[in-house]
Amino acid sequence: MSTSAQTILTPRLNVHVSFSGPENGTPVLFIHGNASSSIFWKEIMEKLPSGYRGIAPDLRGYGDTEDVLIDATRGLGDFTDDLLGLLDTLGIREYHVVGHSLGGSIAMHLTAADNRRIKSVTLVNPGSPFGFGGTKTADGQPCWPDFAGSGGGIVNPVFARLIGEKYRGTEDPQASPRVVMNSFYWKPPFVPHWEEELLDGLLSEKIGPDKYPGDMEASPNYPFAAPGKLGPVNAMSPKYVHDSVERLVQSAVKPPVLWIRGSDDQIVSDNSLFCFGTLGKLGFIPNYPGEDVYPPQPMVSQTRHVLDRYTQAGGQYREVVMEDTGHSPFIEKPGEFMEYFSAHLSA
Repeated sequence: MSTSAQTILTPRLNVHVSFSGPENGTPVLFIHGNASSSIFWKEIMEKLPSGYRGIAPDLRGYGDTEDVLIDATRGLGDFTDDLLGLLDTLGIREYHVVGHSLGGSIAMHLTAADNRRIKSVTLVNPGSPFGFGGTKTADGQPCWPDFAGSGGGIVNPVFARLIGEKYRGTEDPQASPRVVMNSFYWKPPFVPHWEEELLDGLLSEKIGPDKYPGDMEASPNYPFAAPGKLGPVNAMSPKYVHDSVERLVQSAVKPPVLWIRGSDDQIVSDNSLFCFGTLGKLGFIPNYPGEDVYPPQPMVSQTRHVLDRYTQAGGQYREVVMEDTGHSPFIEKPGEFMEYFSAHLSA
């Protein structure tokens, strides 16, 4: 099964969308993560069982979708409303949704908003339902009142600059997009056979102080940067997304959830190497206030806590850990991933 692409004019913006499968097939909406694009789903879209229609948009701020600013004060609201506008434009009444990383967080937000049309939800190494950075307990309590440690200020500015320069080399071992991708997106020494296409997707993210990494506010609290108001990383801050958890748990209709994650994920974990709690604890960041004040964010535990509440409120979920994989198990072991995913779709 091959994929095709076109730009769809929606009421909110022009969205670049990849498609696979028959036009009359059951829709499956694929949502990509941060520092990537819809290309990351290409191999899985091509492996969809017969009778399914893959739909993978580039989110605003990514890929070939129209370059429109993200109002982070709405949390994941801009992304969600864009997807709802696309689905309505395509005339879709029911669909399955699958999201990876940031896309998993968006999928949860979308489920809370549109659960009556969603047949199933698949979360792949999703970001915490409470946001990325700045929280310390399974129920998402903030480390500081200003949510310091989340938002645009936690991004390595050299990494963002090199994305903007479309840099494809490996000379900077700390910030080269290629090195970061091959070190953290999957478990080394694995390197995808279509590495260059995936790097294209990473380098497609829109860069700038009002895009990625976004703006920030100075903070007196470790690590001395609080979230700003623009861009995707600020939109992931718990300052703006924390209230979406209750909407998900209390949703009137609860589609079944499959939660798949890699056993060796270093990006979304209870000891993430992208979390300033972990980095401070390891001695990489000065002035660390201690684990009792700012521990590593328990990202996996937070997702499990919310999905347990979802189940207690009448929903259901299954957690699958794919061994010997990192942040992108659907790229690392697509065959094994499809076994779980296909069964979930058909069920």
